[in-house]
Amino acid sequence: MTVSASDKKRGAWLATGSRRPFLYRKSAALVLILLTFSLFGTSQDSEVEKLIRQGQAALEAGDFARAVEELQKAESLAPNNLEVNRSLLLAYLQDGRLRDAETLGASAVSRWPQDPQLQHWLGLVYFKQGQNSKAVDSLRIAEKLDSGHADIHFDLALALLSQQEYAPAAGELEKAIRLDGSNPMAHVLLGRAYLNSNRTTGAIEQFQTALKLDPNLPLGHYHLGFAYESLGRNREAISEYEKELTRSPENPELLYQLGHCQLESGNWKDAVEKLQKAAAIDPANGDAAYDFGKALLLSGDNQGAIAPLERASQLKPADPGPHYQLARALEKIGQRDKAKTEWQRFAELKKAQPQSGGMATGRAQ
Repeated sequence: MTVSASDKKRGAWLATGSRRPFLYRKSAALVLILLTFSLFGTSQDSEVEKLIRQGQAALEAGDFARAVEELQKAESLAPNNLEVNRSLLLAYLQDGRLRDAETLGASAVSRWPQDPQLQHWLGLVYFKQGQNSKAVDSLRIAEKLDSGHADIHFDLALALLSQQEYAPAAGELEKAIRLDGSNPMAHVLLGRAYLNSNRTTGAIEQFQTALKLDPNLPLGHYHLGFAYESLGRNREAISEYEKELTRSPENPELLYQLGHCQLESGNWKDAVEKLQKAAAIDPANGDAAYDFGKALLLSGDNQGAIAPLERASQLKPADPGPHYQLARALEKIGQRDKAKTEWQRFAELKKAQPQSGGMATGRAQ
């Protein structure tokens, strides 16, 4: 059979045409699949962003449980999202879920070791759990990665202070204040670091600055008073303690320090009142019991002095001071045998502590 040219053309067209429907169907299906994935991805990303926003808004509002809930949903959708991990770590930290925070933080830091926020939050997690060495390590890394944030220096100082590393803590607080001098607590902590490093004049300046920034700063006047007292400036110390007392009338440590300062200044009547209250609120404070007994003795109440001095000797069994004062009180009421026993005990304890210097552990008698 002879095939014409037109038949050949038609045959060729039919042959190619027979394949086109299949090719079109395959191409259309691929486009549909890609489009579906694209839409799904966009939808998922949008949902993650929404959950992040909701979680962060809950954090700002102080609703930490809600923040955790929203951000956990975001993590389930996007476990490798850096912002999700940051926000969830902070939410765990704020909500007090420290074990969850540590687990998440350690995992996130291993994936993003150069992220300063993750290192910062993880350092705070360790600090809140009392793991101060780990806290310092993480916070030092955060500091190296981003030295321009006052909060990192401040939190590193907190961890160093907890380890009684006063000089390096002071250095970190100085950096924090240079970056942001508006935080009164940074000045308070720097003052305490200075005070523990025998830089008392600098401590006074920091406490004064803190009070200028916030006149209602809790214990601000107490810290300033303590610094004045450590320099023997009792009149100024008493003035600051009395200011603080109007805000914290039941604070046993404040009452004790005020009473002690009044005792050292010869104001025995007021000292008795403050020290009696301090000893009643905090019966485990041997120093308050000792000073209360001593104030009673100096004010002429020899009999009344005996009970608090005996209490002080029980609370501070290695301290010769209470036995010294107790011996004096017993002599004054005519109980010489008991007084002799106390004198002997005082001598024994004093001999065992030759490094203390001065009578009765160096305290005024």
